[in-house]
Amino acid sequence: MAKGEAYREAEQKIDEARRTGARDLDLSAEWSAKDSEKLTELPESLGKLTQLQSLDLSHNQLAALPESLGQLTHLQELNLNSNQLTSLPESL
Repeated sequence: MAKGEAYREAEQKIDEARRTGARDLDLSAEWSAKDSEKLTELPESLGKLTQLQSLDLSHNQLAALPESLGQLTHLQELNLNSNQLTSLPESL
């Protein structure tokens, strides 16, 4: 279920953040959410949100992050709590 409902919701939130110029984006899952409601990968379009200052990816099932996160040059806060990450991209 790599690109299931959670992925589609993330894409919609990213598109809205692009349109509005949002500086904060919350792609976290509820702590008690079912596994099918959690992100296992991130849309590459996330890297286009260069104005982001805060990004919350907590309580998902992310095992890797895209290199495009390195394009978020204004990012000051990145919450990766409760994921399955073992490393970060070189771009970070």
